[in-house]
Amino acid sequence: VKLVESGGGSVQSGGSLRLSCRISGFTDTTYSMGWFRQRPGKEREGVAAIDHEGTTSYADSVKGRFTISQDNANQALYLQMNSLQPEDTAIYYCAADRSPWGATWFLTYRQRLADYWGHGTQVTVSS
Repeated sequence: VKLVESGGGSVQSGGSLRLSCRISGFTDTTYSMGWFRQRPGKEREGVAAIDHEGTTSYADSVKGRFTISQDNANQALYLQMNSLQPEDTAIYYCAADRSPWGATWFLTYRQRLADYWGHGTQVTVSS
């Protein structure tokens, strides 16, 4: 299984970015996938997740600003990030997991334990 993120970069406060994650070799039909981030000096945290039923879950800090989506045909995961703020500056990681317990459980408990990880993409938001 391979996950490759793209779409990171530098943007000014209030701007938008769209992260993409290309997933190959993942064939499980029961799963959760999502985005985690690690801000400077902070622990890795969950940002957004989606499970095999299409249920989504978001961290409170990004609700209403970020949207997670998936393209099953192309095995891709996306994170649309709007109204970006300097506190969103972080390395963003794509992750996939074979757990059956849904998006919220995945986001809450798998910050370091997800089955598969990408290498991350840097997002920098300047004020």
